Amino acid sequence: MRRRHHAYRGIVAAAAGGILTLTTLTAAQAAPAPLTDPAKAAAIADELGNKRTAGIYYRNEQLVVAVTDQAAAETVRSAGAVAEVVPHSTAELDSAKAELDQLAGIPNTAWSVDQTSNRVNVQIYDGVSDADRSRIEKAVSGYGDAVDITEHSGKIESTAYAMRGGVGITSEYTSGGANWVATCTAGFNVQNASGRKYMLTAGHCMEDGAVTWHRRSGDIPLGRAIDWVYGNDTNQSDYGVVEYTNSNVTPYGTIQYKDGSEGQISRSAPAFEGEKVKRVGTMSQDLVGKVLATDATVTYTDGTTLRHMIEASNCSVHGDSGGPLFSDETALGILSGGSYADKPCGDSDDQADRSSFYEPVYKVLSWEGLKVY
Repeated sequence: MRRRHHAYRGIVAAAAGGILTLTTLTAAQAAPAPLTDPAKAAAIADELGNKRTAGIYYRNEQLVVAVTDQAAAETVRSAGAVAEVVPHSTAELDSAKAELDQLAGIPNTAWSVDQTSNRVNVQIYDGVSDADRSRIEKAVSGYGDAVDITEHSGKIESTAYAMRGGVGITSEYTSGGANWVATCTAGFNVQNASGRKYMLTAGHCMEDGAVTWHRRSGDIPLGRAIDWVYGNDTNQSDYGVVEYTNSNVTPYGTIQYKDGSEGQISRSAPAFEGEKVKRVGTMSQDLVGKVLATDATVTYTDGTTLRHMIEASNCSVHGDSGGPLFSDETALGILSGGSYADKPCGDSDDQADRSSFYEPVYKVLSWEGLKVY
């Protein structure tokens, strides 16, 4: 605990010639008025320099100027401010933070100069790799206790509404004189050469006028479909492209599992037979499957024929349409349909011969001039 020395005001006792006399403080001896103007405190710190000071802050509603030596402390006190002597200067703390700033871009990290603790505080949240932790520690290894590294649970995200592949989407529309709500699943977030963000999903989700989409959770507006096909194009495909138009939505280049955890998507590629794959949707997920065929032709009960589709052993149910098929960080397909779509999926699935069909993502990206990120 640091001790503060307080100046006593009022009557001062003095001994003179063995006779005790009492005198009051003269105007010249009076303690300076408390400094309450932050600008004046900053001016004092500027005059002393960043190697002898370490910040200005409030403590117990008083302005405090942190300094690194007693002479600087006396200068601060003579101006009416509270001085606190600390071990690390502004120059030292700023230097440590500058080293860390060279590493900016590591997700789920934050750092700042905390003047009240006279430290650079480094916060590491979930998801930071051991390699990145080592990079951070190495960057500030020469600064000793001027840097404090702490572990925190959770992740750091923008307060904007998050949107990821595998999340449910809905669209309200009118058809045949009745109002309907279409429920599908976001496939992959993608972008064009200029960085503008879009969402891939199934084209049949747009049928009958369902073109304005919201996030199912919270009914957050997302955007509007700008292109879609469902067996009516040259390639007899099934995909749709929704342009994000809500500036409060942040589309991440990840997919979201049913437990809320995430998986990064960093590339797209053609699928190959026997490849182990996963599928995620708003209604269900099947994380254990394999590619059965890479150039399948399928005709659904509505008579629509699709060609050049991926067939996989993963199950799917109604509402999962548009969801992502992937392998590790590779985007493979957009769910179009499957067998036994009205039966439970996952651990309770008792249909050994289930299969599902997907539009190959790499083709869609080529046709639309888009890429995953």
